[in-house]
Amino acid sequence: MTIYYVDSATGSNANAGTSADAPFASFWAVENLKLQPGDSVLLAAGTVYNDQLDLKYSGTVDAPITIGSYGVGDAPVIHSPNDAIHSLYTSNIVIENIKISDTGGAAIYGGYVSNWTVRNVEVDHTGLSKSGSITFRTGSNITIENSTINDVNGDGIWIEKINGVTLLNNTVTNAHGTAADAVQLNDSSNIVITGNYLDQTGAVTPKGVLTLIRPVDAVIEGNTILGGSFGISAQAGTDIAIHDNDISGYGGYSWSYAIGLGDTGDTRNYDISGNYIHDGVWGVSVSSAGTTTYVREGIDIYGNLFDDLTQAALKVDRPASGSFHDNFIASDVTPYSISPSIIAAGTFPVSDNTIIEEGPTTLASADSLAAADASVSLVSDTGVTSHNDLKLAADKIAADKVGAHHDNPIWENGVSDETLLLRHFGKAAVEKHGLTLGNGDHGVTIEAADLAGPENGSEISHHEITPQPLHHSEADPVIAAILHHGVLH
Repeated sequence: MTIYYVDSATGSNANAGTSADAPFASFWAVENLKLQPGDSVLLAAGTVYNDQLDLKYSGTVDAPITIGSYGVGDAPVIHSPNDAIHSLYTSNIVIENIKISDTGGAAIYGGYVSNWTVRNVEVDHTGLSKSGSITFRTGSNITIENSTINDVNGDGIWIEKINGVTLLNNTVTNAHGTAADAVQLNDSSNIVITGNYLDQTGAVTPKGVLTLIRPVDAVIEGNTILGGSFGISAQAGTDIAIHDNDISGYGGYSWSYAIGLGDTGDTRNYDISGNYIHDGVWGVSVSSAGTTTYVREGIDIYGNLFDDLTQAALKVDRPASGSFHDNFIASDVTPYSISPSIIAAGTFPVSDNTIIEEGPTTLASADSLAAADASVSLVSDTGVTSHNDLKLAADKIAADKVGAHHDNPIWENGVSDETLLLRHFGKAAVEKHGLTLGNGDHGVTIEAADLAGPENGSEISHHEITPQPLHHSEADPVIAAILHHGVLH
């Protein structure tokens, strides 16, 4: 297990490279080594490299090969007319604590690789001559964590045919290009995408933020997703969980959605819950660009908050089975737009959703609400319900719907220290702090009230919606949603 040092400012390729006092000068010397498991190649802080680093050798699970940095100062920077780091048929590699910018190709390219970890890497302005940021094609067990990707040409992260993908606590902003998303995963499985900040609000692209094409076994949880023409596109997947994400600012098209599925292939077993979806067009869209017969089954949508949408919280205009229940929907948002044939078939029932009336902003702590014996009024689609004398306490639920059959982090009691802050709809409606990730129960401390305004009267409100196509132009039938005494029909 040897440490090799590289310093482009003071080193020499005639040196042994095994001490900081006698470092190599360039990647050429490193590439002439036969790196062994456990070896490290460290670049001096504050130095710059204008070549591609080719990695040819593999580590082991217990002794990976590491590319990192040493010394005090700014992270070392790799510029390259080609890829910054390029590797084929290698395994057990760690890339950490470096910066990559102004490359002609990808920041990192790995093909037919396994057990790679990229951590604490800054990527900026890459893919100048061909699209590329961090790219992995064919392999297994790729982890990208605590890294920053900004202002790149092409997808910020592109992953294809990888079994075992973990994207954890990364920031990806402004991936540019006609086909660019912040993150795109193709034909991959065993995926965990959590704690990331993905922002396409300043990107020059007609596409969206997070795209998963034919994913299998994916968890997308606790991410902030901003901008783009859509938030999350997971059109044809199996066993997909989309939980506790904040999705907003998407638009630009009549079909734009926060979460879209049902296009391009069969869709099975989606759990969509606990998301805050706001300031966009459609909420959850189960749709298709054509009339091709795909399977769309097992789609469970519950415990989400919908606010400030120009179209409905739910769109279902192709044959599908699932349910839309126990969601909270601002009163200025159309609850759903479902084709009459699907309503008649009864395959996608709507139940137990709560319409939250607009009202003046009121903020109060849980303790003060309990002390004041606060009153909260909710308008539910099971009938007008007024909850008086509702006391709010730490890690307890201030809502009338505690569904014991769902691990819903917003509405169920639990043991975590999560905090849910509710404000006036139309402003910042939800802020979550101390999010606890995983499949266990979550607790919520409610710190602000004014969930609803005055109760609805007995008037009937009738909303007629002509759904906009999802990448298509077929004429869809008019779809009606009726709110009578707070009950959705």
